[in-house]
Amino acid sequence: MHQSLLLPQPSLSVRPLRRDTAPRPPLTRRVPRVSVSASAATVSAPRRETDPKKRVVITGMGLVSVFGNEVDKYYEKLLEGESGIGLIDRFDASKFPTRFAGQIRGFTSEGYIDGKNDRRLDDCLRYCLVSGKKALESAGLGVNSEEHKKIDKVRAGVLVGTGMGGLTVFSDGVQALIDKGYRKITPFFIPYAITNMGSALLGMDVGFMGPNYSISTACATSNYCFYAAANHIRRGEADIMLAGGTEAAIIPIGVGGFVACRALSQRNDDPKTASRPWDKDRDGFVMGEGAGVLVMESLEHAMKRDAPIIAEYLGGAVNCDAYHMTDPRADGLGVSSCIKQSLEDAGVAPEEVNYINAHATSTLAGDLAEVNAIKQVFKDTSEIKINGTKSMIGHCLGAAGGLEAIATIKAINTGWLHPTINQFNIEPAVEFDTVPNEKKQHEVNVGKYLLYYLVILRLNVFFFFFYIRLLSHVLTCICSNLKFIRIWWAQLGGGLCAF
Repeated sequence: MHQSLLLPQPSLSVRPLRRDTAPRPPLTRRVPRVSVSASAATVSAPRRETDPKKRVVITGMGLVSVFGNEVDKYYEKLLEGESGIGLIDRFDASKFPTRFAGQIRGFTSEGYIDGKNDRRLDDCLRYCLVSGKKALESAGLGVNSEEHKKIDKVRAGVLVGTGMGGLTVFSDGVQALIDKGYRKITPFFIPYAITNMGSALLGMDVGFMGPNYSISTACATSNYCFYAAANHIRRGEADIMLAGGTEAAIIPIGVGGFVACRALSQRNDDPKTASRPWDKDRDGFVMGEGAGVLVMESLEHAMKRDAPIIAEYLGGAVNCDAYHMTDPRADGLGVSSCIKQSLEDAGVAPEEVNYINAHATSTLAGDLAEVNAIKQVFKDTSEIKINGTKSMIGHCLGAAGGLEAIATIKAINTGWLHPTINQFNIEPAVEFDTVPNEKKQHEVNVGKYLLYYLVILRLNVFFFFFYIRLLSHVLTCICSNLKFIRIWWAQLGGGLCAF
């Protein structure tokens, strides 16, 4: 979920909090004062959670993307401003008005899924299993490792969602019924098509017996899963959760469905420049696919097992703009109210925010509505940087939040913001530094104790017979003692989507 922007000083680096490092003292009711600009008054953030049982940290990340299955390589490609968009060759798309997408090529599940199951599974499920297991490995909890064996499996859960589910197996099943009758439908048709099967299979493979289900809220799916997973930990129902999203919809019925609702760019002569958030010549979004999963656990649990802590989740909110089936509110009222609620829950003042990772799908209505909502909450845009990951990987639907959350964390750790590419003729209303076309190293203008980042992900998508309009926001902040990075998510859902 990510947008280019506010980075730590070039000399800063983020170190995991380990048992041999003195932990940061518990947060008091008020955090240190933070200067947001040379001329602005200092501000104080609201109270934040201090109970280590309720504080939620991120200790691992795993993904499957158009740039491969390795987190570092993925972010290197983003920093280079490389486009992963190209012509579709998975099927004959020559008769479609849109013939390109962020299609994954050369995917391998070797070492993560056995050969027999690998041949049966829908790509949506394969992406989920690989990214989930890689996330555990990065958290020091690889399957069958000694650390993995020590986990209380009853208090470990999985919450990986998808917007579309096993679309390939569903499409193949319907085709088999039409061509050959019901006897030729595979017995895996229903199990592999339903949206909760990714979480179920991952839970079985890693032995996690805690909360296990999925959330399907179109492109906000991943962030809703993060939000729900964090709440399971906060309520004491789990110590550790695998959470994120997965999607594999670049097949004829998937592309055809989005073409039918006139959502996609048709820039077939130059696919790599088709996804161009905030550009005056944008003509729709570009489909992508993949999976992104985080390991989330209580601070107490992470410290007990000496885990590498790479981020801290602060809070979130969910609401609905109750406006229209297909159009977003032009004034962004529903979105802005959700941001305010989330900031309050996270204990963060608007004045402390200077980085936004936007949803930025490259749609005519959505891009500007999102910008209007941001302006309602953050009055001074001069200190805020904003970028769009989808300009390079496309819109990964249910997996978008997962992949962009990983990009956001990498941005903070590396001190580099990836660019928003294809910025040729930006809308005048976008009064932000969009990190156009080249990466930027960004020194955040804050006080002595804390560095803050805001990452906002706006999610719109057409989902089967109805629209769902959803918004996700992420706020991240880094303590100046470099022990923690903190992340704030908020999601807005409701109504139907606008393209």
